[in-house]
Amino acid sequence: QVHVVESGGGFVQAGGSLRLSCAASGRSFRRYNMGWFRQAPGQEREFVAAVSWSGGSTSYADSVKGRFTISRDNAKNTMYLQMNSLKPEDTAVYYCAADSRRLGVHIQDYTYWGQGTQVTVSS
Repeated sequence: QVHVVESGGGFVQAGGSLRLSCAASGRSFRRYNMGWFRQAPGQEREFVAAVSWSGGSTSYADSVKGRFTISRDNAKNTMYLQMNSLKPEDTAVYYCAADSRRLGVHIQDYTYWGQGTQVTVSS
C-alpha cells in the first residue's frame, strides 16, 4: 500500500510556471506506475500525465503536451509535474495517483489517490 500527498500548487499568472510534487510513503513506490489528474469546478476529473515505474516511459494529455513534464525520483519517493506556459484553462485541483498496471489514462486504472492541490492561473 502507498500513501501519496501532493504539494506545490498555488496562484500564478498566465504564462508562468509551477512545479507540483507528489511524495509517497512505502517501500513499494518504485514498483508503481504513477499519474497526475486534474479536476476543474463543475467538470469531471481528467488525465494529465503518467510515468512508468522506472521513469523511462511517459504519457501526456494533448492539452498539456509540450508544456508539462512528468518525472520521478525513486530515491526520494517523489513524483513531479513541471508546468510551464500555464493557461487559465489549467486552473484545477491536481491529483496524484499511484498503482496502475500500465501508463493508465483513466481514473479506474489507479488504486491510490492523494487529496489534491489547487492550481489557479489568472489571465
